[in-house]
Amino acid sequence: MGQDLRNYTPEDESYWASTGKAIATRNLWISIPSLLCGFAVWLYWGIITVQMINLGFAFEKSELFTLAAIAGLTGATLRIPSTFFIRIAGGRNTIFFTTALLMIPAVGAGIALQNPNTPLWQFQILAFLSGIGGGNFSSSMSNISFFYPKKIQGYALGMNAGLGNFGVTTMQIVIPLVMTFGLFGGDPMILENTSGTLIGKIPAGTETYIHNAGYVWLLLLIPLAFAGWFGMNNIRDEDVSPDIPSPVGAFSTITFMLLIGFVTAAFGLWLMLPAKVGGSGFMVSKWLVLPIVIALTVFLLKLIPGQIGQNLTRQYRIFVNKHTWAMTVIYTMTFGSFIGYSAALAADHQGGLWLSAPDGGRSADP
Repeated sequence: MGQDLRNYTPEDESYWASTGKAIATRNLWISIPSLLCGFAVWLYWGIITVQMINLGFAFEKSELFTLAAIAGLTGATLRIPSTFFIRIAGGRNTIFFTTALLMIPAVGAGIALQNPNTPLWQFQILAFLSGIGGGNFSSSMSNISFFYPKKIQGYALGMNAGLGNFGVTTMQIVIPLVMTFGLFGGDPMILENTSGTLIGKIPAGTETYIHNAGYVWLLLLIPLAFAGWFGMNNIRDEDVSPDIPSPVGAFSTITFMLLIGFVTAAFGLWLMLPAKVGGSGFMVSKWLVLPIVIALTVFLLKLIPGQIGQNLTRQYRIFVNKHTWAMTVIYTMTFGSFIGYSAALAADHQGGLWLSAPDGGRSADP
């Protein structure tokens, strides 16, 4: 457990039965909840923003509802560098480090939500950082694929993706419930509007612990970080991760590549967002911004010198494969719809607010 693997041959049936299956199963069942937390932290702004309005945070609806958009674009952009982490940094190193990084926006959200006077820009930074959870999908899926023989890779990837995506549902159930009691202490706030949970309405005037929406994920992230470090493996074979550096070097590489994604995502958001929420005010169409962000991210990653750049250049061969682009379009239509509806409709009718309205919200009877 926790060691680097060499000569890992899951296609060898005898090796798979005697050794490989147990290793693969252990890595899969650490990967699934780690990815689940990634989805939860990435998309919890759809729930948090509505509760912030219910609690009287002094922001306009249109300002708060940009937080989900910020997290969405950042998470999508970070999937580009995350695709290459396993080859360059190793599976164990990647899953441990990217899972641990989720503690930053989770703790930050818990702190910021305790003060109704927290400025918008702090929430925007936290939404920006929560995009790490969206990027984790790419590295998680890539990692798990190497542990299984081709004949059952579909099962492994389906379990990882399907149960990992369940983080969206988990978040939608957990956050409204944990806000109802002082799980992590702190001072409660008073609901100004009726809110809702899975089991019913919470009336206005109720004490609410909104900061639990961030802190609660530490109950999973901390043990999962330990599980990832001590229970997962790097595969050091030529076709997986033959030249990974020390753990510190791997973490530094991942951080640098994530920073490139953050920079390009920030540029895209600046082009799109209104000036009053920190954007340029140019209001550039997302249909222009998205290809600009993708192309810029790919270009900057390719400029990384040394072995990293060489590895990326080899892997960029996927871009000349027509099937890559066909699957990209299909995935955008399917997963893109899932994420969009999950972010908007989860809070569609809590406290009489609708996220799906063009102006960011319209009133309805609670």
